Amino acid sequence: MGASESFAVEVVELVAKARRTDAVLTWLRTEPPIDALIERFPEEWATLRREAAKQGTSGDDALRSWILGGLRPVQQSRGHARAQDALVAQEVRRRMLLELLRQANLSRETGQTTGTIRFNKLNGSLLQGVFFEDGLRRKPASMLAYRTVWPLAWQRRFLLPLVRRQGIYCFYSRAFVRRLAALVDGRRCLEIAAGDGTLSRFLRDEGVAVTATDDFSWQQHVDYDPEQVDRLDARTSLDRFAPEVVVCSWPPPGNSFEKRVFATGSVDTYVVIVSRSDQDAGDWAAYRDQQGFSMRHDTTLSGLVLPRGSSRVFVFTRDAPIG
Repeated sequence: MGASESFAVEVVELVAKARRTDAVLTWLRTEPPIDALIERFPEEWATLRREAAKQGTSGDDALRSWILGGLRPVQQSRGHARAQDALVAQEVRRRMLLELLRQANLSRETGQTTGTIRFNKLNGSLLQGVFFEDGLRRKPASMLAYRTVWPLAWQRRFLLPLVRRQGIYCFYSRAFVRRLAALVDGRRCLEIAAGDGTLSRFLRDEGVAVTATDDFSWQQHVDYDPEQVDRLDARTSLDRFAPEVVVCSWPPPGNSFEKRVFATGSVDTYVVIVSRSDQDAGDWAAYRDQQGFSMRHDTTLSGLVLPRGSSRVFVFTRDAPIG
């Protein structure tokens, strides 16, 4: 085989490899179930679990810190096959780290490391009546019903771990929704990373003209309703709607979009609901580095997000210009 023929074969092989890599990237963007991801990349999963085992047991803070340290937004890029291969490896690792984090949180919250976690009939019925209309469609919870039923449900610690994979990280009391509606006070309001749009749906019922947006990136988990939630990423939403008030509930840890909220000139108020732990939700670097807003932990609003003690609400208010 001559040099030119050898070169041609190499080019064909590179093109074929690039196409295979592009196909994998396209598949990853569909948010495949974690079981399918592990089946396709078993060696990567085994390697990651060995690395995780060196950090500590499931649920340990050391392990969770290590996982969160590895979760960084994957930058899309174009280039030769090697660069695309690196992008695939990054994205596969990120998805697997998220699964390890889910498992660690599940172990910490339930104390159960093996087996299937489920409610018995009584506990399921009690909690269903407080938080859901039917199925997993949430309703504004009555604080009276919550205070009455919550202590009686001895399996209550299972609630959030069981619903989290469907994009449910907290529940909103009717009192919380009304106080938040009063805070919006008729201003242009936008919810970003809105998931299934539950919070915006509740606010609309209180007369708030709010636009809910999400990039629909969790299609395998969240039941999106295009009639309730516009399919837009946060950056595009902020530019298009120029909101005065922005709301976000449980933004992903270390996300890349919250810093854009503080850079949007129309925004006067940003209300964000996060975990009781800084590591589990929110871009804390953006919160610390932003300039021009005062940050306040609203303990009243926090106490009205359910279950109580699982979430915190922070309100950022734009500072008045001097002079």
